[in-house]
Amino acid sequence: MLTSDQFTELFFLIDEYCILFEKNMNQSLIRIPLTSAKASRNKSCGLSKSEVITLLIAFHQSDYRTLKHFYKDYVYIHLQKEFPALVSYNRFVELQKPAALPLFMFVMSHCIGECTGISFIDSTKIAVCRNQRIHQHRQFKGIAQRGHTSTGWFFGFKLHIIINDKAEIISFGLTRGNIADNNENLLIKLCKDLFGKLYGDKGYIVKDSVFEKLFLDGVQLITKIRKNMKN
Repeated sequence: MLTSDQFTELFFLIDEYCILFEKNMNQSLIRIPLTSAKASRNKSCGLSKSEVITLLIAFHQSDYRTLKHFYKDYVYIHLQKEFPALVSYNRFVELQKPAALPLFMFVMSHCIGECTGISFIDSTKIAVCRNQRIHQHRQFKGIAQRGHTSTGWFFGFKLHIIINDKAEIISFGLTRGNIADNNENLLIKLCKDLFGKLYGDKGYIVKDSVFEKLFLDGVQLITKIRKNMKN
């Protein structure tokens, strides 16, 4: 668990990044005339994006298995002083959505480890709804796709992660659910700055041409083989 000083240091780093992120975003946004824009209330939500991101990263640094228990049993009880404007857990879940993009960019720029020559690759599904509700789902309609893993079919996205032998994330990507683990473009992109041996399961068995391309770039992909394959 992070100490009070570590929370302060982490928040300062994230807050400085969010200020720069918002500044660049505002410069690239298309301005809409006030006469044609819909009126909106800029109501304060209690927690800033910097605070939300800090708590989300702290959760993954903790021993708690669920965000709900971390927020209710630890944050609400022990971190009232550090976060005086705490909101309810349901409201905190809602605040994760606008903080998702700056969180993703912050992790990409500040939380990536270094390749050591021994790496491991895997993916996990991110289902956005139950399969029975696919036709009723609107939030990610046209973006999320059906995919299949060893546990069955799902509707949503896939998170692809590469870690080193120290369990540090060195590369990751988010794709639609129908993108295969051994997709050539995906692997080339994920392995762009890697070298050495890369271990994966049978889902990462690739064509000879892809294997050779990775090998020439300095990455030796090592996987198990299927029963009907020659080693």
